[in-house]
Amino acid sequence: MVGVTLAATRNILLNQGDIIMALLEFARGEGLQIAVLIFAAGLIWRLVHLLLTIRQKDISEARQGGEKAGGLRTIFSRFVHHDAFRERTRNGTIIAYTFHIGLAIIFLGGAPHILFIESFSGLSWSPLPTVVIHVTAAITLAALIAAFVRRLLHPVLQMLSNFDDYFSWLVTILPVLTGLLAVAHIGGRYETLLAIHILSFEAFLIWFPFGKLMHSIIVFGSRYTTGVTFTRRGARV
Repeated sequence: MVGVTLAATRNILLNQGDIIMALLEFARGEGLQIAVLIFAAGLIWRLVHLLLTIRQKDISEARQGGEKAGGLRTIFSRFVHHDAFRERTRNGTIIAYTFHIGLAIIFLGGAPHILFIESFSGLSWSPLPTVVIHVTAAITLAALIAAFVRRLLHPVLQMLSNFDDYFSWLVTILPVLTGLLAVAHIGGRYETLLAIHILSFEAFLIWFPFGKLMHSIIVFGSRYTTGVTFTRRGARV
């Protein structure tokens, strides 16, 4: 009887292992291909939609020239808030810059991520030391949690926040969290955690073009357009 029970248990564990490896294989193969395809198609759709949006031509006489220079200047000047708002927005600004820079370091500096980029673009470079990526990921995770708590507690952010804000936060923090759990071997088998990590990144890719995460790309065009418009009207940008 004991032998039968042990055999049954062994078969269950083997079946679980097969399921986990099949999930990991899907995440690395078809799942990733589908996510990248949706990401690329969504990105093209959003950009084409923005470029084709009908805008009313400004027929007013320009109060001053240098609209293009004003547009370019605005792209960089808006990285720092005006003095009148700097004190009130300081905490939010620090948190935002911390996790934005952290995400960039993790994605562009981690060895597995560089291999992923190389598989699609052919571009490659030397990765950062593993300890740097791990420390950066921990700091980024803390900053993302701080951003979530601030959104919950700040009365204005409470009113402005919607499903897009919270879901965008979720698909952003999950790859960071699951990546840390995988490298630390916390919470389950490495293969399981790795599969969940890759799937969470694929969810990020799929959602990216259709939610507020897209701001990380269109923000520069938006700033340029704003700078051109206000420079034409004689405003200082």
